[in-house]
Amino acid sequence: MIPVEQQQEPTGTPRVRHAEHEAQANLLTVLRLCMTGKLRCSEKTRRPSTATVSAVADVLNGGDFYPHEAIAAFAWPMLLQAGGLAQLTGGRLVLTTRGKTALTRPPHLTIAQLWQRWLNNSLLDEFSRVEEIKGQRSANVLTAAKPRRKLVGQALAGLTPGEWMSIDGLFTAMRAAGLDPVVHRSERALWKLYLEDPQYGSLGYDGYHGWSLLQGRYTLAVLFEYAATLGVVDIEYVPPAGARDDYRDNWGGDCLDQLSRYDGLSALRLNPLGAHAVGLTGDYALAQAPASVVPTGRLTVLANFDIVALDGLPSADALLLDAFSERKTDRVWTLTAASLLHALDRGHTLDELRGYLNQAASHPVPHTVTTLLDDTGRRTGRLRDTGQTHLIECADEALAALIISDRRLRAVCTRIGERHLAVSPDRLPAFRKAALALGYPLG
Repeated sequence: MIPVEQQQEPTGTPRVRHAEHEAQANLLTVLRLCMTGKLRCSEKTRRPSTATVSAVADVLNGGDFYPHEAIAAFAWPMLLQAGGLAQLTGGRLVLTTRGKTALTRPPHLTIAQLWQRWLNNSLLDEFSRVEEIKGQRSANVLTAAKPRRKLVGQALAGLTPGEWMSIDGLFTAMRAAGLDPVVHRSERALWKLYLEDPQYGSLGYDGYHGWSLLQGRYTLAVLFEYAATLGVVDIEYVPPAGARDDYRDNWGGDCLDQLSRYDGLSALRLNPLGAHAVGLTGDYALAQAPASVVPTGRLTVLANFDIVALDGLPSADALLLDAFSERKTDRVWTLTAASLLHALDRGHTLDELRGYLNQAASHPVPHTVTTLLDDTGRRTGRLRDTGQTHLIECADEALAALIISDRRLRAVCTRIGERHLAVSPDRLPAFRKAALALGYPLG
């Protein structure tokens, strides 16, 4: 994690970001952050709140692409939802079963699935993130995002792995291949899109709606915000202000430093993770997968249940230890039975902690700690929530015995005590019908 105040704004000299390794670390970080209950999104738009974007940016490995522009920090909550790794519950993102499984499986497998699921999602039109182009919310203006996004995905899959391509070169190749992610539905719709002023700044005028201005900006949004965030491409970029001048001749363009936050993307390269994600290679070479973000020897696990990280920890690892233990100082955590049970109650698994400690500890985990984990593990699953149940009260014990002896009724209920029956919600209609046939309508 790099604090915003310490992040370096890219200068005019292009910065190269090898996103492949960062993305795999960030996936685990954001999943663990999600389990803290700190991520919130609008239930209407599904977009992350400002506080959520800030929380994600604070823990990203290497920081966001720009200190003051939310790109990866905005993308990750959207990707978790599109990939079925998290769902909104009361405005808060909660990991699904698939999301919890992703914590213990190789990250590259999840990232490949996330890219494919993003190509088919309907959560967001990336063009809406190009806020300087107004009029997008008018009726019948924009085309459907999914077909557009798939064209960008095809363009990405058409790149030669390991070879850099300039963004303008990619635009040329897309046009030559007929990959045209048109954003406006018609010529009439084009007149409703504008810069600054609906009349004078309309993009409907001849010569003021070039390919790079519309299709190009959409392509930049998909590649920079989602492909680069997932680490399927390495990128070269500069600050967006002044990076592109294709909008300067438009009315109102001279008032804008940039048309979008994505204007600084200048080149990209499909890396091994990307080649796997787009289906060009069957397997991702494990030798190229990032090693643990904490090399062996960085942690010391003591027999008194303390975990010491003298050199500090990346965000993903600190979040994991925060979930399973009590933090005593910035670099010391303590495992307790209560802290482990609290983690299990929030959906974590002990295998997640065991795997991490075995990999990151400088010495074998002490017997006292493994015993604590084993004792806690034996309690797991002893209590089980089987869901909601209707409690049916009978007038007397004889009626309860009569009902439970009926062939149709005993198949849909369970006797509890002398006068009560338990019926699951999905079986209540059948219970009601059979009870009525027996001569006892359910009140």
